[in-house]
Amino acid sequence: MLDNLIHLDKNLLVFLNNLGSEQWDPFWLVITNQIYWSPLFIFIFYLTIKGYGWKRGGIMILSMILLVAFSDQFTNLIKNNVQRLRPNNDPEIMHLLRTLINPQSYSFTSGHATTSTFFSVFVVLLLKDKYKYIYFILFWPLIFAYSRLYLGVHFPIDISAGIILGATLANIYYFFFKKIDKRFF
Repeated sequence: MLDNLIHLDKNLLVFLNNLGSEQWDPFWLVITNQIYWSPLFIFIFYLTIKGYGWKRGGIMILSMILLVAFSDQFTNLIKNNVQRLRPNNDPEIMHLLRTLINPQSYSFTSGHATTSTFFSVFVVLLLKDKYKYIYFILFWPLIFAYSRLYLGVHFPIDISAGIILGATLANIYYFFFKKIDKRFF
């Protein structure tokens, strides 16, 4: 059963990856690079300060930074224990993929999917009572994660597991954050 699932995962990636074209490659290379998302983060920090003030908002921003660092390290721990090859390094399918970058680290779970989902869900939980359109931020991790499929550096299961893990961690983190927040504010 697991072999069938992995086979389907590889076939789905080859299909999705080969939908790409050279004219779209620069776009997806920009999407996958976190630095280009800086304006979104600055906007979220602005909304947080605007909604909660400097002191409480500052603590929330610090929490966001800590959660990104934690989720990144937690994902690396999983990757180093599971040790699934990235598609661009998988001898079975690497010749079938359009790859534009060649990371050498492991694949499961996707750090991009985990961290962006963790961040986005946490932000939604923090700001949903202040801004009704904050839910639109949930499109960011989906687009960000798809870029990894487009580039051929993650399997769909890596992305799906990363999204599930990110959403789960965000809810747990938010639960504890609210307990601490109630004590001080």
